[in-house]
Amino acid sequence: MMLPTSVVAPFIAAILAGCTAGGGGVTAFSTVATTSRRTQNLALAPMQLSTTDTTAGGKRTTSEELIPREILFGNPENTSPLLSPDGSHLAYLAPSPDGVMNIFVRSLVDVDKTTTTDEIKKDRMITNEPKRAIRSLAWAYDSSTILYMQDNDGDENFHLFAVYNSTTPTSDNDDSNISIPQARDLTPGKNVKAQNIFTNYRYPNEIMVGTNQRNSKCFDMYRCYYQTGELILDTINPGDVIGWKVEDESFEIRAATVRNAADSSTTIRIRSSADLINNGDDDTKNKSKDTEWRDVFHYPYGEEGGLLNFCPDDGKTGYITSSLGRETTALLKVDMMTGQTIKEIYSNEKCNVGAVTLERDTKEVRAVTYNYARTERVFYDEELEKDYEFLKSAAPTCESEIGVASRSLDETKWVVSYSSSTGPTEYVIYDKTQQTVTPLFVSNPKLLPYKFAPMEVVNIPARDGLELVGYLTRAVEKGGPPTPLILLVHGGPWARDYYGFNSRAQWFANRGYATLQVNFRGSTGYGKSFLHKGDKEWGVGAMQHDLTDAVEHAIKEGIADKDKICIYGGSYGGYACLAGLTFTPDLYCCGVDIVGPSNIKTLLDSIPDYWAPLRAGMLLKIGDVDNDEEFNRKISPLFHVDKIKAPLLIGQGANDPRVKQAEADQIAFSMQKKDIPVEYVLYPDEGHGFARPENRIDFNGRVELFLAKHLGGRAEEFVEVEGATARFPLIEKEGSNVEEEVAK
Repeated sequence: MMLPTSVVAPFIAAILAGCTAGGGGVTAFSTVATTSRRTQNLALAPMQLSTTDTTAGGKRTTSEELIPREILFGNPENTSPLLSPDGSHLAYLAPSPDGVMNIFVRSLVDVDKTTTTDEIKKDRMITNEPKRAIRSLAWAYDSSTILYMQDNDGDENFHLFAVYNSTTPTSDNDDSNISIPQARDLTPGKNVKAQNIFTNYRYPNEIMVGTNQRNSKCFDMYRCYYQTGELILDTINPGDVIGWKVEDESFEIRAATVRNAADSSTTIRIRSSADLINNGDDDTKNKSKDTEWRDVFHYPYGEEGGLLNFCPDDGKTGYITSSLGRETTALLKVDMMTGQTIKEIYSNEKCNVGAVTLERDTKEVRAVTYNYARTERVFYDEELEKDYEFLKSAAPTCESEIGVASRSLDETKWVVSYSSSTGPTEYVIYDKTQQTVTPLFVSNPKLLPYKFAPMEVVNIPARDGLELVGYLTRAVEKGGPPTPLILLVHGGPWARDYYGFNSRAQWFANRGYATLQVNFRGSTGYGKSFLHKGDKEWGVGAMQHDLTDAVEHAIKEGIADKDKICIYGGSYGGYACLAGLTFTPDLYCCGVDIVGPSNIKTLLDSIPDYWAPLRAGMLLKIGDVDNDEEFNRKISPLFHVDKIKAPLLIGQGANDPRVKQAEADQIAFSMQKKDIPVEYVLYPDEGHGFARPENRIDFNGRVELFLAKHLGGRAEEFVEVEGATARFPLIEKEGSNVEEEVAK
């Protein structure tokens, strides 16, 4: 199998994917505005603001008390639980004694059936990352080794590490001093990035991993014997391959997804065998047609789809998704030799095919998910459907959505998640044989004492009649007075928002602000026409108009106070914030931009080397900013700074490889020069988003006071966060230091 995308830091298909860290998706990265060129940093010291109650006349949807930022945006207590393939152990992420997310392991062996006693129940920390959280993990099929990814201060050069599930007391009967095993870097090297990671139970001592160590612009595939660390070049990337697939029974690279740099079309190449390693050897005596790559499936620009898996017939058939001849993608069984469709299995008129569950060995389709507004399933396996019916009957609430975090290899044990829009995720262990559900843990139990607002699905008409799916989190119950509104714009833009618990939306609601999230045109999942209606519509076009229309709809429906609208987003959402303040300056009273680009041409000129195959597609979607300077100036907020009327907050990671620090620098200093209120906070140990909880909480504390000032809601007192690394380039440029500014 291929490791989940949460594990492998997948090849970036969209330049501006959502920021990472806490609460799921783009976190609240915040700062404080200024009112003059002197740049008075109002949040550098504890302070209180005189605010009004924005929920007066209505009943709050959340707790009456302020829900602490530290609880909303700090580390979860437990998350990402995964069963070992043999079902004997559970690995999960939890804070170390120093407050950094690390990997812990728990034995699930029945104490009554073993000779050991207390040791069986003890959870052990088996990694010791001192500063930057581990955010993903996976078991190798030896059931003793755990794999995880880690980068350096947000540079996204993720390496693949392996750690053995073993901790040993440094002396007999001494549980207080445990020796933590040494993690091994399986993909070493400066500026090396690992991705495309596959494991296979038939080959328990091997994994396949892609790295760009040979050529920074593309990823070759290596066969890694993770127990020894041996890394052998398996398949060379000719330069145009952006993804690979293995055939399970042979555990060979049999498919390559290719992006045409000229027209941004996508081709899937197939080979019938990989007996001759494609390592550049000139020896051709053993070459055959079976080892030659064939172009089998072709998706012109504008179409969607890709290869899912091979069937167990030596790869002669398989499954793809495709939008060819239709609006949304369908799940198809296909002939891998000719490309012909054998059978259409599932399609939905309103949205694309989502996750597909296949039987491990036969590859028969067991279930298909789709998500127009919420996750729904279509079952093809009666036994699996009965499992989900049982799990639904055991759910904490009728609103809970069921997810399967992991299964043992024999599928007798499952880790199941129950998620809700009104509370933290709950995990249970499902014993399929005994038909029992045993509570495991709650991801963040500190949230349990508080009341949270339900998320509502809303349908919003755009000015041209296009239906937009959105999610509304109210500050007051329906029928109450209008409140300030925060338009929370997702990153991507070739991504989407989802239903579920959103820590930012709950934070805003608790402070007195409604939150609206919109899947504007250009968002993914709603078919090819919806996606490509966003082409060349950045900034001054229909993508931004959809956001404007969503705000006006909320005003018309009595949800939002028209004089108190904030636009807030990260990555592309940060760009949308800048575009909103420049191109519709009368609509918003303030904005928060996190790692958002201000000049599209300089953005594309500084993308990582390994995004080179994607550049042509970006230009088709965004517009040809390379050759049309006038168009770039038209859509880039940097050239329209004079139009900004509302205060702006900017947050940036210094190591961001996608949206470089220069994107924040150039607009912040331009605004400062023109005496337009702006505050800029830079974190030197962060990248595309804020992964360290100290920095998340610090930044959110600054934004909370800013929002209270401009929207009038409630604010928790700001207290400087120990370990946060905030810097203030606008102040430093003026030659002042932070302490002097606070004193003033």
